[in-house]
Amino acid sequence: MTATILVVDDHPMIREGLRNLIGKETEFQVIGESSDGVEAIQKIGLKKPDVLIIDMMMPNLNGLEVLLQVKKLSPATRTIVFSMQSAQPYVIQALRNGADGYILKDTGPGELIAAIRAVLQGNRYLSEKLSEKIEMGYLSLEETPLDLYQTLTKREREILQMTVEGKTSSDMAKKLVISPRTVEIHRSKIMKKLGLRNQPELIKYAIKRGIIPIDD
Repeated sequence: MTATILVVDDHPMIREGLRNLIGKETEFQVIGESSDGVEAIQKIGLKKPDVLIIDMMMPNLNGLEVLLQVKKLSPATRTIVFSMQSAQPYVIQALRNGADGYILKDTGPGELIAAIRAVLQGNRYLSEKLSEKIEMGYLSLEETPLDLYQTLTKREREILQMTVEGKTSSDMAKKLVISPRTVEIHRSKIMKKLGLRNQPELIKYAIKRGIIPIDD
C-alpha cells in the first residue's frame, strides 16, 4: 500500500525538492503541501496523511505547535521534523511534542527516505549528525513538568507567535478572522499567564521556548 505524505515548509524550493525526491519512490505519494502552520493544521485534519514532514520554523504557527496538534487531529500520522535547527533544546522539544523523526536539512537525500521508512514501521529516527546526547537529554527531561506555555489555548499560541513575528493586531485579526479588540484581549491573557510584563520579555521567552529562532 502506498504511504501518503504531507510536506510543510515555507520555502517553495524546499517543498518542490522534497516532492521530487519522494516522488521517485513508488511506495510513497505526496498528497499535499503547506507553506505555514495554520494551513498545515487544516490539511492534516482533512487529509490524515500517513507521514507529515515539517520544518521547525514556520510562519503563523511554528512546527513545535503543529506537532502538538497532529496527535489530536490525526493520531495515526507519523511526524518528521526537517530543519536546519540542530541545537539540543529544539530537537528535545520536538521529540517531547511528539516528533517521530528529526532530520537536518544538510543531510543526504537517502537519509530522509530512510527516516520515512523507519517512522512508518513505528521506529524513531534521528539524523546521524545529531549527537547521542539528544536522546539522553530527551530521556532525562521526560518527567520534567510542562512549562507555562502549556496553559495557553490554541488561539493564544497562534497570537503569541504572530506577535513575536512582528505582526500587528490588524494583521492577526485578518488572518484569524477575529476583531483587533479580541486580539488585544488574547494578548493580555498571554502576558498574564506567562508572567511577562512587556514585548522584550515576550520575545526573550519566545526564543528560549523555541517559538522563534535565535539570530546568528
